[in-house]
Amino acid sequence: MLQLNMAGVGPSGSDIQKSENNDPMNITGNEIFDHDMDDTSNARVDHELEPLNVVEESTHAGDKMETDNNLGFEPDVNPKINGSSQKNENAGSPPLSPRTPPSPPCNDCSSPDNYLSDCGSSSSVGSNFQRASDLLMAVSVSADVYKMKITKLVVAAMEELTKMALKGEPLWQLQKNGKTELLNDVEYMGQFGHVDATLKEIMKMVEVREPPKWMPSLDNTSECSFESGYKPISCNEHELEPLRIEASRETGHVRMNPIGLVEMLMDLKQWSLVFSNIVSKAMVLGILSSTGKEGNYDGTLQVMTAEFHVPSPLVPVRESYFARYCKQVAPGTWGIVDISLEKLFSYPSVNFRRRPSGCLIQEMPNGYSKVIWVEHVEVDDGSVHKLFQPLVVSGFAFGAKRWVNTIVQQCVRLANLMARSTPTDTGVLIPQYGRTGLLKLSERMMRIFCIDVCASASNLWMPIPRYGAEDMRIMTKYSKYEPGIPPVPSVVFATSVQIPASRKRICNFLQHANSRNKWDILSYGYSIKELAYIINGEDPGNRISIIQVIDTPVLYLQESYSDSTGSYVVYAPMDAYAMSIVLNGGDPDTVVILPSGFAILPDKPTPEGEENSASLLTLGFHIIDGASTKNFIPSESIDMMHQILAETSFSIMTAMISPKH
Repeated sequence: MLQLNMAGVGPSGSDIQKSENNDPMNITGNEIFDHDMDDTSNARVDHELEPLNVVEESTHAGDKMETDNNLGFEPDVNPKINGSSQKNENAGSPPLSPRTPPSPPCNDCSSPDNYLSDCGSSSSVGSNFQRASDLLMAVSVSADVYKMKITKLVVAAMEELTKMALKGEPLWQLQKNGKTELLNDVEYMGQFGHVDATLKEIMKMVEVREPPKWMPSLDNTSECSFESGYKPISCNEHELEPLRIEASRETGHVRMNPIGLVEMLMDLKQWSLVFSNIVSKAMVLGILSSTGKEGNYDGTLQVMTAEFHVPSPLVPVRESYFARYCKQVAPGTWGIVDISLEKLFSYPSVNFRRRPSGCLIQEMPNGYSKVIWVEHVEVDDGSVHKLFQPLVVSGFAFGAKRWVNTIVQQCVRLANLMARSTPTDTGVLIPQYGRTGLLKLSERMMRIFCIDVCASASNLWMPIPRYGAEDMRIMTKYSKYEPGIPPVPSVVFATSVQIPASRKRICNFLQHANSRNKWDILSYGYSIKELAYIINGEDPGNRISIIQVIDTPVLYLQESYSDSTGSYVVYAPMDAYAMSIVLNGGDPDTVVILPSGFAILPDKPTPEGEENSASLLTLGFHIIDGASTKNFIPSESIDMMHQILAETSFSIMTAMISPKH
């Protein structure tokens, strides 16, 4: 019988059978250390750039977490990072079966190559930090030269962002549904690309795919060929594969003044924490200009690098070097723009570049602000898993709407921190200090979960070496002396599957206490009760709950959240003593939690207010397995984790197919 620590999720009893012939995972290899943010670097306001220490902010609560990267075979690496164009031809969702023994082991599991995939971390952390150090050195050695070039670049980028944010048609074309805007590439090139009339006519021809009569035909022997408007024209067959262009724009109104929003976006620590559902890692490489006054970011220019992610180990992160520039462009209006620096340095990102992207923030009455966000990037998505291709290629997965929704949710959370306590409909009164503790602990729980399940370079995922587990990933983590993180080895395992049901239906099923015993292995056969909750916004489904498994010592802290781009149901087991500490005003940062849960995305772009008939469900579990160590995962534990993913997926699938749910 396998026993699990209460800090995790796993089976009890004899439901899980062991596969006798499967080899254990031996873990050897690199340790990764995320460095604490050095606040003194932000105080550097010299107009002459001096050698700087890299300031890094990881959105994971355990900033000194180590991730071991060899589970008996090579780590899961994205081959596109070096410009190759291999495709993921054989990837697919694993077959799901009801509570049955694990599938037999793969007949050729001894070969590491059988478990390599095009999905997962986009690069090794070592090379990432080396690139960051090289860029930092280049900036430090040639400060005056590069400062002038970067300053010129960001001034032009701010001008472009302002126009992109404020202009309507013909630059932005409203689609037939009246809710979606698309960037007119021809108009964009005409306004910002210095295109002459002849080339503009050629571009229009390319867009409609009808050559004019005066145009000579281009046969297969021609040296050059015209691609679609989404790919730059290239006559050199040795150049890198052209990148696809994504552009989106979103407007939102938030309950925060412009100064507060500017600080949220310009302060590395705040930005990393608020956008932890999008940003997995960020660093400030240098501050080129600053006012030197705390809270005043007008004219601030800093060089950064960051990873942007989707909550799934099957979608590679997007990593870029960029300059971030803040400017008050008009009375009551601020602009913050990012622009990639790959054109200025000899360390180009071959698969992702940020064109002028960012937001305009306009002051509104009653303490509100209007935020107009623009995302405009060049990207190679060739290694994205086929399940996520429609969502990612459409621009929906990384679009502007996701950024605006996150800002809105953060403002709601801040308002809840200031709200007075009121009894819930169960009659439970959570005092103000208890509300504050629960909100902070839940925020940390959500942040850890988002980083745990993504394809960040810090997460060195391995495919689970079992038949039918091609899309299942596993990794070990280990923390030393980090508050809120158990000082023992832990294991994270995750997968993504397609479920034939809407996001709303799946989220309702997963978050409600009365259906938990239909999918949670630890809750089988028990009654579940929601003891208390805090509603986190206008939607009563967005809530933080305390859940009890009746007749057991198990308590869960759970947060459920949905917006127009995705839904989350995340939970962490807690004992009564830890819960009492939080509710009585204790420091929530000292409470040990290991989050597990679900991220639910539409399977394709979804207009506002509409629901798709299918969704992409990412399952992630973070547990302490008593049989595993930092360098070893036994075969029985691998079987167990494989079975948890398969059985939980199947239970949810079965419930969604059933007309009762």
